[in-house]
Amino acid sequence: MQERVLDRQALMAYSAAMAAMQTELPSIAERGKTNTGHYATLEDIVDTVRPIMKRHGFAVSFRIQTQERGIQVTGVLMHKDGHREETSMLLPADTSGSKNAVQAFGSSTSYGKRYVLCALLNITTRGQDDDGHAAAPVKRVTPFQAGQLKQLIAACPTTTQEWFVGKYGEAEQVSRSDFDKLRASLTKRALPTHQRH
Repeated sequence: MQERVLDRQALMAYSAAMAAMQTELPSIAERGKTNTGHYATLEDIVDTVRPIMKRHGFAVSFRIQTQERGIQVTGVLMHKDGHREETSMLLPADTSGSKNAVQAFGSSTSYGKRYVLCALLNITTRGQDDDGHAAAPVKRVTPFQAGQLKQLIAACPTTTQEWFVGKYGEAEQVSRSDFDKLRASLTKRALPTHQRH
């Protein structure tokens, strides 16, 4: 009975500390780079969260187990009052980029730690800081301007239509700053009525 009460108190302390810590955890810049995109490095995540975790009485550790199907990475988040939470991820060895067996193991382990830690702490990552350029929303064309572009695109050769879809997706996605230049370009490419199919 006494043990159950202590467990409950430990869980309540863990939950309260976790809620308080969540308000302080920033999203972490994705400074690591692969062929397929960017990611937040394990070093950046740990350096960012360690002092915040310490302040709230948390510590994290990892268990790595090699299994037939790959590497299992388990993250254990412990609170000073005794409660702990675990989450695991099973990963195949990362053999991308002609890594040897040791490098593949290291790469998968690092990847697993990164994702397990983010899952335990509910961390978000974001694209690298670009001096706030991304924060300024791009002004899109008005519905009327989008309609004008659609009419022009319909009058253009298939190659131009494919180019447009590849670059913008749809007329509504065109930025207002591109509109005049794009309209002039499409007007030049539009086929005369008698040449259209």
